[in-house]
Amino acid sequence: AGGIGQALALLLKTQLPSGSELSLYDIAPVTPGVAVDLSHIPTAVKIKGYSGEDAKPALVGADIVLISAGVARKPGMDRSDLFNVNAGIVRNLVEQIAVTCPKACIGIITNPVNTTVAIA
Repeated sequence: AGGIGQALALLLKTQLPSGSELSLYDIAPVTPGVAVDLSHIPTAVKIKGYSGEDAKPALVGADIVLISAGVARKPGMDRSDLFNVNAGIVRNLVEQIAVTCPKACIGIITNPVNTTVAIA
């Protein structure tokens, strides 16, 4: 439930067509609370939050999966350091997507994007 993910969730909650379902997932335990907060926005988009190591419950039936997971670049960190951390996160999620919703379209906005996209 990082900055990009929360902003994207807000945008999707307000812009998806009526009847859509939005699942939020993050390893962080605050994600269900973020979903509850967003559920108070009066739209016909259903929203639920999931947290923990297993993303599969959030992925069941997904047609589109947007991955914004990963760590932010810290001072002194170069792009290869960032890739070494975020590649494992993206790989783990993509493996769960392949099992749970293999026909889903995947969008990746995890930095460095030009190299993390290749993992999928």
